[in-house]
Amino acid sequence: MPMKHSIATKIFGLAVLLLCLTIALGGILLWHVTELNRDLREIATRLMPLSSSLADVNEYGLRRRLAFERMYGAYLSGSPGADVVAEAAKNYQLFTEKSNAEIARARQLLDMHSGVERNQERESEIRTLLNQIEKTYLIIMARQQEVLVLAQAGRQERAEFIRPMLSDLQRNTQAARQQMQDDTAILAGEAVATAAGRQASVVRLTVATTATAVLLGLVMAWMITRRLVDPVWRLVAGMKSVEGGNLNVELPVRSRDEVGQLTHSFNFFVRELRSKEEIKQTFGKFVDPRIVERVLLQAGREVLGDRRVMTVSFSDMVGFTALGEHLTPSAMVKVLNRYFTLQAEAVQNHRGVIDKFIGDAVMAFWGPPFTTEQEHAVLACTSALDQMKSLMTLQAELAELTGLRKDAPKIEMRIGISTGDLVVGTIGSENARSYTVIGDTVNLGSRLEGANRVYGTRILISEATWDHVGRHFAAREIDSILVKGKSEPAKVFELLGPEGSLPDSTLRLRDRFAAGLGAYRSQNWDCAENAFLECLKIRPDDGPAQVFLSRFRHLREKPPGDSWNGIWELDSK
Repeated sequence: MPMKHSIATKIFGLAVLLLCLTIALGGILLWHVTELNRDLREIATRLMPLSSSLADVNEYGLRRRLAFERMYGAYLSGSPGADVVAEAAKNYQLFTEKSNAEIARARQLLDMHSGVERNQERESEIRTLLNQIEKTYLIIMARQQEVLVLAQAGRQERAEFIRPMLSDLQRNTQAARQQMQDDTAILAGEAVATAAGRQASVVRLTVATTATAVLLGLVMAWMITRRLVDPVWRLVAGMKSVEGGNLNVELPVRSRDEVGQLTHSFNFFVRELRSKEEIKQTFGKFVDPRIVERVLLQAGREVLGDRRVMTVSFSDMVGFTALGEHLTPSAMVKVLNRYFTLQAEAVQNHRGVIDKFIGDAVMAFWGPPFTTEQEHAVLACTSALDQMKSLMTLQAELAELTGLRKDAPKIEMRIGISTGDLVVGTIGSENARSYTVIGDTVNLGSRLEGANRVYGTRILISEATWDHVGRHFAAREIDSILVKGKSEPAKVFELLGPEGSLPDSTLRLRDRFAAGLGAYRSQNWDCAENAFLECLKIRPDDGPAQVFLSRFRHLREKPPGDSWNGIWELDSK
């Protein structure tokens, strides 16, 4: 059957119809807005200034009359002050000029043409009153001058005879001024009412335009949807199922048109996703899932080695060999699996990458592209503290895991963290590669983990790591050491905890240890010994203090000499 109207034609026709309707209603709306703007301009540029000008005419007339009364009173006093009369005369002249100027301005405003329909009868009345007031002002001024001349000449009786007539003129003028202001207020009110009516019309028209366009659009969209979009809705439902994690969706292909092709492509896409998810789940048990996504699932892409500043961590379970002597192989596997699970969660919760498990040790690293350059050391230290906390969880579960109801072994752990240049990427042979990191920073991290055995500490970090995290954590410098396999000495620090969270005893221990370390490096053995003894009073089992105290006997017997720099060489790894 030949197609009568395509979907594109219907949608285009609907768009043209809506566009024409919008243009028509928009034209009407624009006309109303233009009229509203004209009314507002009439109010703002003509009626309001006219009302203000007429109010000024009234005010200036009253102030001129006040100046006249002041001069007249001065002349009646018999001894008028020259300053008083001069000031009153100056004000009289000033307000006469201002009154004339405002009358001219009011007449100009009345004669303005703005294209707005006006109440011509009321405007004519205002114009007549304005002309009448202007003429009456001339008569009043003449009478006022006559009264002032008579009063100045001492002819008060004649002046008092004229004043009642002058008062009648002023009262009539005041009434005319008031009438003008009332008429102007009525004109302004009518203009405001007209503008308000136009505004209401604009609002109604806008609502009607929007409602009509929305209603028509909804009706047409409903009609098109009912007949043409059902297959698309099935695709949308399938995509939502895939988004929710259901990769077993298979949509039937019921046509050979564009929708059928799209359904076929969707089924192929889901099958590919299912295949990759199976690969990800399988290899994710052996390799960090992010490395799986970055390397294994990127077909044809090889991540070459790149040098970057990163942070590496080594953690090791203490007493693993002794623990294995008391457990069956299956129980040992349970303990190790649970231990590695808790350690991996602590690392991955802070965006670390598990590089490998070495016996009972865990190697992990932080850095681009998995973290930013500013946060990898902070995340590594935070993870180390959480790794230590996870030991309490493991210790609580140990009886259930091992079957030992009594005398469950105590599990401890040591961690070494170092920061520096590393080579990261897929490294290995042509047939066997792994995504890993290599470099001196890795070796230093491993040596720091081992150095914990010497100093009796749990978490040791390198100087570079401390430089990156010093604002976030508290630590104490332990020693300057020369580890096996490196020719350059390294300062090592014990990570104590987040900054601001340490008890006072730990802070005092840190301060006394720093004082002892300074005295030790300056070969002040007595002072250093006293400081380390104070450390043991604060914490009797403090390993670093015990280590330094054990050195003093050897150092006193064989002083190192003036060239000694305080560096201690570790024999063990």
